[in-house]
Amino acid sequence: MRNRARGMRLTYRGAAVAAFLSVTPAFAADAVHGKELFAACLACHTEAPDALGPSLKGVVGRKAGAAPDFRYSNAIKRSDIVWDDANLRDYLRDPQAKVKGNHMPFSGFANASDADDVVAYLQTY
Repeated sequence: MRNRARGMRLTYRGAAVAAFLSVTPAFAADAVHGKELFAACLACHTEAPDALGPSLKGVVGRKAGAAPDFRYSNAIKRSDIVWDDANLRDYLRDPQAKVKGNHMPFSGFANASDADDVVAYLQTY
């Protein structure tokens, strides 16, 4: 019986290690680097009333097209996306693939870890 119990502990320990290793990339991402990359986004995404893009403060968890006082494209309004880590990451990697017909003039981050870093920063913004 002891050997069986020991084997179960090892199985649970192995499952815990596997769960730890499967943590989403945003947790392993570099928010400081993401802030540096995000500086380029501020050309459009400010809190100014005449900004080209909506403010991204508090974007994590927000429904796409829901920021007040911004006129969104129909594609974004119809997307029914909530900006969680996965949706933000996908959008930042390839905005047109994620939401066809959106108006954001950005082709996406070629380096996937850059998108992860920006998502990590947006979680703090």
